[in-house]
Amino acid sequence: MRILLVASAFNSLTQRVYAELRDRGHGVRVHVAAGDDPLREAVLRHCPDLILAPMLKAVLPEDVWSAHTCLIVHPGPAGDRGPSSLDWAIHEDAADWGVTVLQADAVMDAGAVWATAPCSLPPVGKSDLYRNEVSDAALEAVHLAVRRFASGRYVPQPQHGPEWKAPEHTRPYLRQGARRIDWSQESCDRILRTLRAADSQPGVLDELLGEQWYLHGGHPEGTLRGEPGQLLATRDGAICRATVDGAVWIPELRRRSRDGRRAVKLPATLALGADLPSLPEVPAPLGPPADRRTYAQIGYREHGSVGHVHFSFPGGAMSTEHCERLLAAYRHALQRPTDVVVIGGARDFFSNGIHLNVIDAAPDPAAESWANINAMDDLVAQILTTTDRLVVSAVAGNAAAGGVMLALAADEVWCRRGAVLNPHYRLMGLYGSEYWTYSLPRRVGPVAAEHLTRRALPVSASAAQRIGLVDRVVDAAPGEFGAAVEESAQRLARSPGLRERIARKKDARARDEADKPLRAYRAEELAVMHRNFFDPAEPYHRLRSAFVRKEPDPDALAHLDRLTDERR
Repeated sequence: MRILLVASAFNSLTQRVYAELRDRGHGVRVHVAAGDDPLREAVLRHCPDLILAPMLKAVLPEDVWSAHTCLIVHPGPAGDRGPSSLDWAIHEDAADWGVTVLQADAVMDAGAVWATAPCSLPPVGKSDLYRNEVSDAALEAVHLAVRRFASGRYVPQPQHGPEWKAPEHTRPYLRQGARRIDWSQESCDRILRTLRAADSQPGVLDELLGEQWYLHGGHPEGTLRGEPGQLLATRDGAICRATVDGAVWIPELRRRSRDGRRAVKLPATLALGADLPSLPEVPAPLGPPADRRTYAQIGYREHGSVGHVHFSFPGGAMSTEHCERLLAAYRHALQRPTDVVVIGGARDFFSNGIHLNVIDAAPDPAAESWANINAMDDLVAQILTTTDRLVVSAVAGNAAAGGVMLALAADEVWCRRGAVLNPHYRLMGLYGSEYWTYSLPRRVGPVAAEHLTRRALPVSASAAQRIGLVDRVVDAAPGEFGAAVEESAQRLARSPGLRERIARKKDARARDEADKPLRAYRAEELAVMHRNFFDPAEPYHRLRSAFVRKEPDPDALAHLDRLTDERR
């Protein structure tokens, strides 16, 4: 079928819907909604059999939904209505939730239901849930709805009448007044729910050190204590704030805008800058006890001959400091008597490459970009030159740009089925580094490597496996991925041909080095990146600034419209 995706942004869910529908043979176009008239023009131009809205904040015009079947993906169970569905669910501590695909109608979220799918809501942030449990349920419901529509026989269920059993539950937009935290009264668990319900967007508006800030993200702390509301410590850019019965770590802050232009979300200590009082920096232990409640971006654990360097950075972005700390943890792992090292977190983002927000806030963004890409290259080089054991990248969630190339530095890439990969840099005006000119062609071949980096479109986990970008797709729920990886890594470590494979790996690396040294790949890549960063005629700084402030870029939208043409 010809399917037109209409979305307010080409976000993670829209990318996954696009990639998976393409995998199933549908011709899929993407239109980023920017007003009714451009949408009408897109409908007339593409003549879709079906219009599908994975993430749409605007209302579809009546003349569109009355003339075409338009299906809306709503992140709530049947009967749930309103623009803050998932926020309310987390805010009210719901354990079970769902996703509904319904037909656009005159009343928002009240159209006939084409499909539903359930999902659980573990105690993690809203954006994590959205990219994982909710995304899995959404794709289950989308594929069912598309099959039902294609059959031409299915009659969607109206949300009224004797056959409709789900109670109607309409809730308003969850405003900041309902999100307000009373640090003098509320428990740690209650505050964490409030923070998690707004972790990525919109944040929780609060007063901190006499200024208005949006708080982003929240993690429990089981040891530190203080007066409720008091700042207690810092760790890896996060701040620790006391509650009545404990404390929470807040990784990121965004200043309330004073000029109408959106401020940039930053690591909390960087955002506060000179206003941050003198606080102790409390390092996270590299291997904290399993029962300890605390916040750690990087850790190491070991079971038998398998070591696991686990990491999770807010938004998947890796600053210069992140890269340096992760490199130190990886080098620690190389000192241990293991045969297999796994890198990656248990769930959500693997990596999205360099930290554009931190770069944007730097006194010299070009210089910070250069430092950041070199730190990424140092990390990737260390993995590529590990020849005394096997390295596995465990890609639990989405990865993009240099984050994909970081994963490809390993001997094997194991990817959760729900992950979406964007193995390109082009949309940020960059050539790319992280030794991609070595790693990507050796996996997929030079033709496919050029295709992936030029077209700059998302790839599903299944498609990535078909073309050789990943070695294994792990069909596991988000909360089960870590255990599945651990079990597979243990089997790999016990495999009878392991030592021979490691020896062959060492020989292959030596042959590749003799053919063309890794330093040559790095020098060639960085020569172009230096121009991207330091030449004022290059588009990188303009694109970066728009991206971190979530301002649409017309060139990127035109690229998306052009390259999602199924006829190309």
